[in-house]
Amino acid sequence: MTTAVVLTRPDLGPPPNEAALSELVELRYATAEELPGAIAGAEVCFLWDFFSPALRAAWPRADRLAWVHVAAAGVDAILFDELRDSSVVLTNAAGFFDQPIAEFVAAQVLAETKQLYLNAELQSERRWEHRETDRVGGRRALVVGTGGIGRACARLLRALGMEVRGVGRVARAEDPDFGEVVASDDLAAAVDGVDHLVLAAPLTAGTRGMVDAGVLAALPSGAQLINIGRGELIDEAALITELARGRICAALDVFAVEPLPAESPLWAMPNVRVSPHLSGDVRGWRTGLAEQFEANLRRWLAGEPLAGVVDKAAGYVRRDPR
Repeated sequence: MTTAVVLTRPDLGPPPNEAALSELVELRYATAEELPGAIAGAEVCFLWDFFSPALRAAWPRADRLAWVHVAAAGVDAILFDELRDSSVVLTNAAGFFDQPIAEFVAAQVLAETKQLYLNAELQSERRWEHRETDRVGGRRALVVGTGGIGRACARLLRALGMEVRGVGRVARAEDPDFGEVVASDDLAAAVDGVDHLVLAAPLTAGTRGMVDAGVLAALPSGAQLINIGRGELIDEAALITELARGRICAALDVFAVEPLPAESPLWAMPNVRVSPHLSGDVRGWRTGLAEQFEANLRRWLAGEPLAGVVDKAAGYVRRDPR
């Protein structure tokens, strides 16, 4: 019988579908400290504790490992050289977070454009202050990252009447979701005239720090930066400097250090909206992620192709741009 080791932690517990999984395979549970001992002889590793880097330390004991599934969209936290160079298949939660995160991005666009945050502040002060707000239709968004999450964002923003372009590794003149995709090397030039810059790219060697001082300075006055990808996509020090000038605003769900330290100036900036890495965490997400792994496990046992296979050299799931 196939053995699957589940990396968990005391506050997380087992997956909600533990009973169904145990009918398919022999389950072993392990914390980060226990994983080296538990992974020996296991063919499958389910990273239920999806931000833990424990697999790297346990790797020398992974003598039969053939498949690793991480219950997250990003794999930067667990993708190390030995895993990348091995024949072990890596899958992730591709597709699961696409729509919830797109909804979060749309909400941030609407909240900023319609001044909903200001409404809440004025209400707390019992102030009746009539104002005019901007139309969302016709505003211009640039979505960095043309994977599933970026595409879901593009579709929803287009449904609001916005003009949307994408940023990917290579430029494309025609794309069904973005219309036009510009190359990431041209990001600083591409942000000219943009109202909303949305970061939905995976964290790789090529994307780390891609939003630097030059890109931030090129953003038009009044532009909104929304980051639901990874904090390290941005030069955070440069972002703080630019935000302090008051030219742009930001909605940040991810940060270089999480939890965001209490001493970070981002907390107190009036033009910054901080959220604790929750853009995709809709109610029932744990159950959904566990069921997604179960469906893939059934494919594995049946010898069928797995869903959400990560290109380990690239660091993300390659998708047909449709």
